[in-house]
Formats: sequence, structure tokens, C-alpha cells
Amino acid sequence: MTEAKQRRVIIVSGLSGAGKTVALNTLEDLDYYCIDNLPASLLVSILDRLEQGYPLFANRLALGIDARNPEQELTTLPGTIQSLREHGISTELIFIEATDDVLTRRFSETRRKHPLSSNQVNLTEALRKERGLMGPLSEAADLRIDTSHTQLHELRDLVRERIARRAPNALSLQLTSFGYKLGLPRDADFAFDVRCLPNPHWNQELRPYTGRDDPVIQFLEAQPQVETMLQQIRGFLETWIPQFEADNRSYLTVAIGCTGGQHRSVYMVEKLSRFFMEQGKTTLVRHRDI
Repeated sequence: MTEAKQRRVIIVSGLSGAGKTVALNTLEDLDYYCIDNLPASLLVSILDRLEQGYPLFANRLALGIDARNPEQELTTLPGTIQSLREHGISTELIFIEATDDVLTRRFSETRRKHPLSSNQVNLTEALRKERGLMGPLSEAADLRIDTSHTQLHELRDLVRERIARRAPNALSLQLTSFGYKLGLPRDADFAFDVRCLPNPHWNQELRPYTGRDDPVIQFLEAQPQVETMLQQIRGFLETWIPQFEADNRSYLTVAIGCTGGQHRSVYMVEKLSRFFMEQGKTTLVRHRDI
């Protein structure tokens, strides 16, 4: 592999029905040259071929790799990616997933056939097999995106803002609020539980608002525990984000949860995002449950 500078290769993988095609289409709209369903064994040779004959394409490339590859090739792919990085090619592995019940519903709604299903293998078995095959890529991913609670336009926005437009060598920090009653985000690197804080939900006048609205903000700012929790979470992130940056980490997802994902977690994410934006960090906000 010839060493190259300022090349960026994004490998988009994940579970069938989770949104890989949407991500690739979004990258293509942003002038990435995209190849879907690439045999993993051809990764290095296709990069060499593009560099030699189509250098414009080689500089901004997005490749889709899925479970139709042999298990051995999927297992060795993370090592291949590391080798590309050692040759100076900026290579990112994005893994897109969703829960089994969401994937089952999507296949039912679209009436599409799962690529691993057959007359002998039903959808449930195909999903189980796929998770096993894709395990090494999920574990090695630079960014995991759980689309269980994500609309198509939200996924497109995330790919545009967090992946395609991320500055070279910059860490992209995403702060996500969520409600525990709807489940913990599967793609979070860190999750903080703020359910111990006073809950505006129990105040009938505050219940219709969210943590972005003044009545809830005033209520929470009057609680000493809230400021203490905020300072301690911020202190933790201030301490460790530079360590992730020093380790050349590209993405960090921090989730903050309360019971319903409407008030306390939203307030915390808004406060933290404002602070880190002022510090010059590339920061994205997602309120999953409002």
C-alpha cells in the first residue's frame, strides 16, 4: 500500500436494516465516493486501484461492508484497518445498529428479506447470526450509532455533522439526554444517572416543559444538588477528554439519563454542551426522548 496524505476512508458497517445505506447515501451527497457491499478481502486492493487510477475518488472514500462477507474476513478486518492507519491513511470504522425488535419491525414494514435469511433460516435466527458475525466490527468501531430511537432525518444529520464534517484530528463529542424508562443508549461511551436529583415531573406546573425551558431551568438551578452533580460530571469530562484526544480518539459519546428524559437530563446536557462549546470542543447535542 502506497503511503498517502490527507486521505480519508470511512468504512460503514452494521446490522442489516439499521441504516447503513442511509449513511452511505448521505456521504455520497457530500461528495464522498461510495462503494456498498464491498468484499472485505478487496479493501486494500480497491484503495490501491483508486489511488493509482482515480486519485480524486481515493481522497474521500466511503465503503459499506456487511455480514455477507465470510466470517474470517470480518474477523481480520480490524487488523487491516489498523495497517491502513499505520500507512498514513485516515481510516474510520462506523458501526450502525438497532435492537432486534426494531430491526424485526423494519423488515416487516418494508417486506424486505434479510440477507442471511432463507427457507431454512427465519428472521430471528438471521439477526442472531448476523450479530455474531459482526461482533468484531462492533467492538472495534470508532463510532457506534444506535438507530433504535432515530428517525431517518436524524441519522442523516448525524452523519453530516458528526462524521463528514468532523475536522481532521479533532474529537467529536456528542452529549445525549435520555430516559431510563426507554432504555440506556447502546452507543454511549459513558452514561451518567441523574435520577437522584429533584424531579420537576412531580410539579404539575412544570410537567409540560422540558429542561430547555425557563421554568424547569429555574427550578433545577434552585437545587444545590443539581449544581454539585453538574460540576462533578463536568470535572470528570474536563479531566478525561484530553486523554482521549491524546490517544487519537475521533468520537466520544456521553449520555445523561433521568427517568423520562424530559427534564433533568436535558438540563444537564444543555449546560455541559454550552460549556464545552465555549472551550472550543466540537460538540453535538442529542435529546433522544423529547
